Amino acid sequence: MKPDHMLKEVRVQDAIGLRLGHDLTRIVPGEFKGQAFRKGHIITEEDIPLLLDIGKEHIYILDVPDGWLHEDDAAYRMASAAAGENLQLTPPAEGKISLKSTINGLAKIDASFVNTVNAIEHVVFSTILNNAVVQLGTALAATRVVPLIVEERTIAEFERKAAEHKQKLGHHLVTVKPFRPLKAGVITTGSEVFNNRIEDKFGPVLKDKLAAFGSEVIGQRFSPDSTDTIVEHIRYFQQQRADLILVTGGMSVDPDDRTPGAIKKAGADIVSYGNPMLPGSMLMMAYLGDTPILGLPGAVMHEKFTSFDVLLPRICAGERIERPDIVAMGYGGLLK
Repeated sequence: MKPDHMLKEVRVQDAIGLRLGHDLTRIVPGEFKGQAFRKGHIITEEDIPLLLDIGKEHIYILDVPDGWLHEDDAAYRMASAAAGENLQLTPPAEGKISLKSTINGLAKIDASFVNTVNAIEHVVFSTILNNAVVQLGTALAATRVVPLIVEERTIAEFERKAAEHKQKLGHHLVTVKPFRPLKAGVITTGSEVFNNRIEDKFGPVLKDKLAAFGSEVIGQRFSPDSTDTIVEHIRYFQQQRADLILVTGGMSVDPDDRTPGAIKKAGADIVSYGNPMLPGSMLMMAYLGDTPILGLPGAVMHEKFTSFDVLLPRICAGERIERPDIVAMGYGGLLK
Protein backbone atom coordinates (compact mmCIF):
# COMPACT_ATOMS: atom_id res chain seq x y z
CA MET A 1 0.00 0.00 0.00
CA LYS A 2 1.30 3.47 -0.93
CA PRO A 3 1.98 5.78 2.07
CA ASP A 4 -0.58 8.56 2.55
CA HIS A 5 1.90 11.33 3.39
CA MET A 6 4.90 11.76 1.14
CA LEU A 7 5.30 15.55 1.25
CA LYS A 8 6.34 17.39 4.39
CA GLU A 9 6.75 21.15 4.86
CA VAL A 10 10.10 22.27 6.27
CA ARG A 11 12.07 25.53 6.59
CA VAL A 12 14.67 25.78 3.85
CA GLN A 13 17.43 26.00 6.47
CA ASP A 14 16.29 22.63 7.81
CA ALA A 15 16.09 20.97 4.37
CA ILE A 16 19.79 20.29 3.83
CA GLY A 17 20.26 16.67 2.79
CA LEU A 18 16.56 16.19 2.08
CA ARG A 19 14.93 15.54 -1.30
CA LEU A 20 12.78 18.23 -2.88
CA GLY A 21 9.23 17.01 -3.46
CA HIS A 22 8.30 19.32 -6.35
CA ASP A 23 9.80 21.47 -9.12
CA LEU A 24 10.65 25.07 -8.24
CA THR A 25 10.62 27.88 -10.81
CA ARG A 26 12.83 30.94 -10.87
CA ILE A 27 11.61 34.16 -12.55
CA VAL A 28 13.77 37.16 -13.42
CA PRO A 29 11.41 39.65 -15.11
CA GLY A 30 12.38 40.23 -18.72
CA GLU A 31 15.39 37.91 -18.47
CA PHE A 32 14.59 34.39 -17.36
CA LYS A 33 11.82 32.03 -16.43
CA GLY A 34 12.59 28.39 -15.91
CA GLN A 35 13.34 25.54 -13.57
CA ALA A 36 15.54 26.48 -10.64
CA PHE A 37 15.35 23.12 -8.89
CA ARG A 38 14.02 19.81 -10.11
CA LYS A 39 11.78 17.50 -8.15
CA GLY A 40 13.97 14.98 -6.40
CA HIS A 41 16.93 17.36 -6.04
CA ILE A 42 18.79 16.85 -2.77
CA ILE A 43 19.11 20.22 -1.03
CA THR A 44 22.64 21.41 -0.18
CA GLU A 45 23.83 24.30 1.96
CA GLU A 46 24.80 26.18 -1.21
CA ASP A 47 21.16 26.04 -2.38
CA ILE A 48 19.80 28.07 0.57
CA PRO A 49 20.58 31.59 -0.76
CA LEU A 50 18.94 30.89 -4.13
CA LEU A 51 15.89 29.36 -2.46
CA LEU A 52 15.48 32.50 -0.37
CA ASP A 53 16.08 34.70 -3.44
CA ILE A 54 13.13 33.10 -5.20
CA GLY A 55 10.93 33.62 -2.17
CA LYS A 56 11.04 30.14 -0.72
CA GLU A 57 11.33 30.17 3.06
CA HIS A 58 9.52 26.85 3.29
CA ILE A 59 9.50 23.96 0.83
CA TYR A 60 7.96 20.54 0.56
CA ILE A 61 10.45 17.74 0.86
CA LEU A 62 9.76 14.18 -0.19
CA ASP A 63 9.46 12.00 2.86
CA VAL A 64 10.29 8.49 1.62
CA PRO A 65 9.52 5.94 4.35
CA ASP A 66 11.62 2.88 5.05
CA GLY A 67 11.09 0.14 2.51
CA TRP A 68 10.28 2.58 -0.31
CA LEU A 69 12.40 4.19 -3.04
CA HIS A 70 12.22 7.48 -4.89
CA GLU A 71 11.69 7.08 -8.66
CA ASP A 72 15.25 8.25 -9.44
CA ASP A 73 16.79 5.67 -7.11
CA ALA A 74 14.54 2.95 -8.47
CA ALA A 75 15.44 3.80 -12.08
CA TYR A 76 19.15 3.78 -11.25
CA ARG A 77 19.02 0.37 -9.58
CA MET A 78 17.12 -1.16 -12.51
CA ALA A 79 19.45 0.37 -15.08
CA SER A 80 22.50 -0.85 -13.17
CA ALA A 81 21.08 -4.38 -12.94
CA ALA A 82 20.46 -4.60 -16.70
CA ALA A 83 23.48 -2.76 -18.11
CA GLY A 84 26.34 -4.66 -19.69
CA GLU A 85 29.45 -3.67 -21.61
CA ASN A 86 29.94 -0.46 -23.58
CA LEU A 87 27.06 1.39 -21.93
CA GLN A 88 26.81 4.41 -19.68
CA LEU A 89 23.91 5.53 -17.52
CA THR A 90 22.54 9.04 -17.91
CA PRO A 91 21.59 11.20 -14.93
CA PRO A 92 17.91 10.87 -14.02
CA ALA A 93 15.51 13.11 -15.91
CA GLU A 94 11.84 13.13 -14.93
CA GLY A 95 12.35 9.80 -13.19
CA LYS A 96 13.98 8.16 -16.24
CA ILE A 97 17.52 6.85 -16.70
CA SER A 98 18.80 5.87 -20.15
CA LEU A 99 21.48 3.32 -21.07
CA LYS A 100 23.53 4.88 -23.88
CA SER A 101 26.19 3.31 -26.05
CA THR A 102 29.80 4.40 -25.61
CA ILE A 103 30.83 2.98 -29.02
CA ASN A 104 29.55 2.29 -32.52
CA GLY A 105 28.39 -1.29 -32.53
CA LEU A 106 25.61 -3.88 -32.47
CA ALA A 107 22.89 -3.75 -29.82
CA LYS A 108 22.36 -7.03 -27.99
CA ILE A 109 19.16 -7.10 -25.95
CA ASP A 110 17.50 -10.14 -24.44
CA ALA A 111 13.83 -9.87 -25.36
CA SER A 112 12.71 -12.53 -22.89
CA PHE A 113 14.17 -10.50 -20.02
CA VAL A 114 12.45 -7.32 -21.24
CA ASN A 115 9.09 -9.10 -21.27
CA THR A 116 9.69 -10.70 -17.87
CA VAL A 117 10.47 -7.50 -15.98
CA ASN A 118 7.76 -5.45 -17.66
CA ALA A 119 5.28 -7.89 -16.14
CA ILE A 120 6.28 -6.50 -12.72
CA GLU A 121 3.75 -3.89 -11.62
CA HIS A 122 4.97 -0.27 -11.88
CA VAL A 123 8.15 -1.22 -13.81
CA VAL A 124 8.94 0.47 -17.14
CA PHE A 125 11.86 -1.05 -19.08
CA SER A 126 11.82 0.15 -22.68
CA THR A 127 14.40 -0.86 -25.31
CA ILE A 128 15.27 -0.70 -28.99
CA LEU A 129 15.27 -3.91 -31.02
CA ASN A 130 17.92 -6.60 -30.65
CA ASN A 131 20.69 -6.50 -33.30
CA ALA A 132 20.07 -2.84 -34.10
CA VAL A 133 23.11 -0.92 -35.33
CA VAL A 134 23.89 1.85 -32.85
CA GLN A 135 26.20 4.84 -32.81
CA LEU A 136 28.07 6.48 -29.97
CA GLY A 137 25.43 8.06 -27.72
CA THR A 138 22.49 5.99 -28.96
CA ALA A 139 20.06 5.04 -26.18
CA LEU A 140 19.47 1.27 -26.08
CA ALA A 141 17.13 1.21 -23.10
CA ALA A 142 15.45 3.39 -20.50
CA THR A 143 14.16 2.60 -17.03
CA ARG A 144 11.65 4.24 -14.72
CA VAL A 145 8.78 3.41 -12.41
CA VAL A 146 5.23 4.70 -12.76
CA PRO A 147 4.67 6.24 -9.28
CA LEU A 148 6.83 8.87 -7.62
CA ILE A 149 7.91 6.34 -5.01
CA VAL A 150 7.82 2.55 -5.21
CA GLU A 151 8.24 -0.28 -2.75
CA GLU A 152 11.84 -1.45 -2.60
CA ARG A 153 10.74 -5.06 -2.96
CA THR A 154 9.50 -4.24 -6.46
CA ILE A 155 12.99 -3.18 -7.52
CA ALA A 156 14.53 -6.10 -5.66
CA GLU A 157 12.36 -8.39 -7.78
CA PHE A 158 13.67 -6.70 -10.94
CA GLU A 159 17.26 -7.16 -9.73
CA ARG A 160 16.61 -10.80 -8.86
CA LYS A 161 15.18 -11.58 -12.28
CA ALA A 162 18.11 -9.77 -13.93
CA ALA A 163 20.58 -11.94 -12.00
CA GLU A 164 18.65 -15.11 -12.89
CA HIS A 165 18.62 -14.28 -16.59
CA LYS A 166 22.32 -13.44 -16.62
CA GLN A 167 23.17 -16.73 -14.97
CA LYS A 168 20.92 -18.69 -17.34
CA LEU A 169 22.11 -16.96 -20.52
CA GLY A 170 25.74 -16.53 -19.57
CA HIS A 171 25.86 -12.97 -20.91
CA HIS A 172 24.66 -9.47 -20.20
CA LEU A 173 21.04 -8.47 -20.77
CA VAL A 174 21.74 -5.20 -22.58
CA THR A 175 25.12 -4.58 -24.17
CA VAL A 176 26.86 -3.33 -27.31
CA LYS A 177 29.20 -5.49 -29.37
CA PRO A 178 31.98 -3.62 -31.16
CA PHE A 179 32.49 -4.10 -34.89
CA ARG A 180 35.68 -5.85 -36.01
CA PRO A 181 37.56 -4.46 -39.01
CA LEU A 182 37.16 -7.18 -41.64
CA LYS A 183 39.05 -7.62 -44.90
CA ALA A 184 36.64 -8.69 -47.61
CA GLY A 185 37.24 -10.23 -51.02
CA VAL A 186 34.61 -9.46 -53.68
CA ILE A 187 33.94 -11.70 -56.70
CA THR A 188 31.65 -10.17 -59.30
CA THR A 189 30.06 -12.68 -61.66
CA GLY A 190 28.31 -12.26 -64.99
CA SER A 191 29.63 -12.35 -68.54
CA GLU A 192 28.07 -8.97 -69.28
CA VAL A 193 30.29 -7.32 -66.63
CA PHE A 194 33.32 -9.52 -67.34
CA ASN A 195 33.21 -8.60 -71.03
CA ASN A 196 32.73 -4.89 -70.24
CA ARG A 197 29.31 -4.77 -71.84
CA ILE A 198 27.96 -3.07 -68.73
CA GLU A 199 29.62 -1.22 -65.85
CA ASP A 200 30.02 -2.94 -62.49
CA LYS A 201 27.71 -1.32 -59.92
CA PHE A 202 28.17 -3.87 -57.16
CA GLY A 203 31.74 -2.99 -56.13
CA PRO A 204 31.15 0.61 -55.03
CA VAL A 205 28.00 -0.35 -53.11
CA LEU A 206 29.82 -3.06 -51.17
CA LYS A 207 32.78 -0.81 -50.40
CA ASP A 208 30.44 1.76 -48.86
CA LYS A 209 28.47 -0.81 -46.88
CA LEU A 210 31.63 -2.39 -45.46
CA ALA A 211 33.23 0.97 -44.68
CA ALA A 212 30.22 1.87 -42.53
CA PHE A 213 31.34 -0.86 -40.10
CA GLY A 214 35.07 -0.17 -40.29
CA SER A 215 35.79 -2.94 -42.82
CA GLU A 216 37.34 -2.81 -46.29
CA VAL A 217 37.48 -4.55 -49.66
CA ILE A 218 40.99 -5.93 -50.19
CA GLY A 219 40.33 -6.94 -53.79
CA GLN A 220 37.68 -7.46 -56.43
CA ARG A 221 37.82 -10.16 -59.11
CA PHE A 222 35.56 -10.58 -62.10
CA SER A 223 34.30 -13.87 -63.48
CA PRO A 224 32.23 -14.94 -66.49
CA ASP A 225 29.34 -17.31 -65.89
CA SER A 226 31.74 -20.16 -65.15
CA THR A 227 31.51 -22.30 -62.04
CA ASP A 228 35.20 -23.28 -62.15
CA THR A 229 36.38 -19.66 -62.50
CA ILE A 230 34.25 -18.54 -59.56
CA VAL A 231 35.71 -21.39 -57.49
CA GLU A 232 39.25 -20.29 -58.48
CA HIS A 233 38.54 -16.78 -57.23
CA ILE A 234 37.08 -18.10 -53.98
CA ARG A 235 40.25 -20.14 -53.46
CA TYR A 236 42.34 -17.04 -54.18
CA PHE A 237 40.68 -14.97 -51.47
CA GLN A 238 40.86 -17.93 -49.13
CA GLN A 239 44.65 -17.99 -49.67
CA GLN A 240 44.74 -14.23 -49.08
CA ARG A 241 43.17 -14.90 -45.66
CA ALA A 242 40.13 -12.75 -46.36
CA ASP A 243 37.84 -12.48 -43.34
CA LEU A 244 34.78 -12.39 -45.57
CA ILE A 245 34.11 -13.42 -49.18
CA LEU A 246 31.25 -11.84 -51.13
CA VAL A 247 30.14 -13.28 -54.46
CA THR A 248 27.83 -10.92 -56.32
CA GLY A 249 25.23 -11.79 -58.94
CA GLY A 250 24.24 -15.10 -60.49
CA MET A 251 21.90 -15.99 -57.62
CA SER A 252 18.63 -16.68 -59.44
CA VAL A 253 17.42 -19.84 -61.17
CA ASP A 254 18.48 -18.80 -64.68
CA PRO A 255 20.66 -21.33 -66.57
CA ASP A 256 23.65 -18.96 -66.57
CA ASP A 257 23.53 -18.27 -62.82
CA ARG A 258 26.41 -20.27 -61.35
CA THR A 259 27.09 -18.64 -57.97
CA PRO A 260 25.25 -21.05 -55.60
CA GLY A 261 26.80 -24.10 -57.25
CA ALA A 262 30.26 -22.55 -57.22
CA ILE A 263 30.08 -21.72 -53.52
CA LYS A 264 29.04 -25.29 -52.79
CA LYS A 265 31.73 -26.73 -55.11
CA ALA A 266 34.38 -24.65 -53.29
CA GLY A 267 33.65 -26.76 -50.21
CA ALA A 268 31.55 -24.31 -48.23
CA ASP A 269 29.02 -25.45 -45.67
CA ILE A 270 25.69 -23.99 -46.74
CA VAL A 271 23.66 -22.41 -43.94
CA SER A 272 20.88 -21.35 -46.26
CA TYR A 273 20.22 -20.69 -49.92
CA GLY A 274 17.43 -18.16 -49.69
CA ASN A 275 15.81 -16.49 -46.70
CA PRO A 276 12.29 -15.31 -45.80
CA MET A 277 13.06 -11.60 -46.15
CA LEU A 278 12.10 -9.28 -48.99
CA PRO A 279 14.04 -7.76 -50.67
CA GLY A 280 17.09 -10.01 -50.78
CA SER A 281 15.38 -13.39 -50.46
CA MET A 282 17.84 -15.11 -52.86
CA LEU A 283 20.90 -14.48 -50.66
CA MET A 284 23.08 -17.49 -49.80
CA MET A 285 24.76 -17.73 -46.39
CA ALA A 286 27.64 -20.20 -46.11
CA TYR A 287 30.97 -20.78 -44.37
CA LEU A 288 34.28 -21.91 -45.83
CA GLY A 289 35.81 -23.18 -42.62
CA ASP A 290 35.32 -20.22 -40.30
CA THR A 291 35.18 -17.67 -43.12
CA PRO A 292 31.70 -16.42 -43.99
CA ILE A 293 30.92 -16.48 -47.70
CA LEU A 294 27.78 -14.88 -49.08
CA GLY A 295 26.14 -15.07 -52.46
CA LEU A 296 24.50 -11.70 -53.03
CA PRO A 297 21.48 -11.19 -55.31
CA GLY A 298 21.02 -8.11 -57.44
CA ALA A 299 18.68 -6.53 -54.89
CA VAL A 300 21.72 -5.74 -52.72
CA MET A 301 22.98 -3.48 -55.49
CA HIS A 302 19.86 -1.42 -56.12
CA GLU A 303 17.77 -1.62 -52.92
CA LYS A 304 18.65 0.56 -49.93
CA PHE A 305 18.09 -2.18 -47.33
CA THR A 306 18.02 -5.95 -47.86
CA SER A 307 18.76 -9.19 -46.03
CA PHE A 308 22.46 -8.46 -46.53
CA ASP A 309 22.11 -5.31 -44.41
CA VAL A 310 20.63 -7.44 -41.62
CA LEU A 311 23.42 -10.03 -41.67
CA LEU A 312 26.47 -7.84 -42.37
CA PRO A 313 26.49 -5.98 -39.00
CA ARG A 314 26.23 -9.27 -37.12
CA ILE A 315 29.10 -10.74 -39.12
CA CYS A 316 31.18 -7.62 -38.49
CA ALA A 317 30.42 -7.98 -34.77
CA GLY A 318 31.93 -11.48 -34.82
CA GLU A 319 28.71 -13.50 -34.72
CA ARG A 320 28.31 -16.77 -36.62
CA ILE A 321 25.03 -16.91 -38.53
CA GLU A 322 23.09 -20.14 -38.00
CA ARG A 323 19.97 -21.56 -39.61
CA PRO A 324 17.60 -20.30 -36.84
CA ASP A 325 18.91 -16.76 -37.46
CA ILE A 326 17.87 -17.07 -41.10
CA VAL A 327 14.45 -18.48 -40.23
CA ALA A 328 13.78 -15.60 -37.81
CA MET A 329 14.28 -13.01 -40.56
CA GLY A 330 10.76 -13.55 -41.90
CA TYR A 331 9.04 -11.87 -38.96
CA GLY A 332 9.21 -8.17 -39.77
CA GLY A 333 11.11 -9.00 -42.94
CA LEU A 334 8.61 -7.68 -45.49
CA LEU A 335 10.40 -4.44 -46.34
CA LYS A 336 9.15 -3.93 -49.88
